[in-house]
Amino acid sequence: MSKQDQLNALHKAMSECKKCSLRKGCSRVVPGAGSAQAEILFIGEAPGKKEDELGVPFVGAAGKFLDEMLGTIKLKREDIYIANTLKCRPPENRDPLPEEKNICYPWLLEQIKCIQPKLIVTLGKHSMELFLPNQKISEIHGKALRREIPEIGKQIFYTLYHPAAALYNGSMREVLIKDFKRIPKVLEKIKSEKK
Repeated sequence: MSKQDQLNALHKAMSECKKCSLRKGCSRVVPGAGSAQAEILFIGEAPGKKEDELGVPFVGAAGKFLDEMLGTIKLKREDIYIANTLKCRPPENRDPLPEEKNICYPWLLEQIKCIQPKLIVTLGKHSMELFLPNQKISEIHGKALRREIPEIGKQIFYTLYHPAAALYNGSMREVLIKDFKRIPKVLEKIKSEKK
């Protein structure tokens, strides 16, 4: 079975999940989108209103900014994979609760196992905390960290502020763009180490 077929089967299983109360309140499950062959996996927080309507992650204002930043490093959405810590929209776009993240975490792990990205980019503190607990985003943004995650083995994580933060705070925009532009260098380093 190809990676794409595995992902499709996984997405179908996700769409039938009713393990938490969020499923009752959202229009649809938003599994993720992009290439099953992606070298870079971006992980955000949770679907928002627009994502819930369309079933695709990062399609609102933060998504437009993400697309803009991808363009600065000569990538398109089709080149990467984007997922969220939660697959269903929390009411009123509130922050994900720890128990909701715990329920959705196995889905995310299955996506990672399927795609086998060289680099995981966490967008915001909620995805960072899943893989890099007890860290402060203000201290580790723009840094690549290697972690051993029991279910997926050794993995390189690169932490960024969430693109939405830049929409509300102009100074954050420059920080995010600067950190984002380092992604190709981080990826090159990972590839050269594997040779």
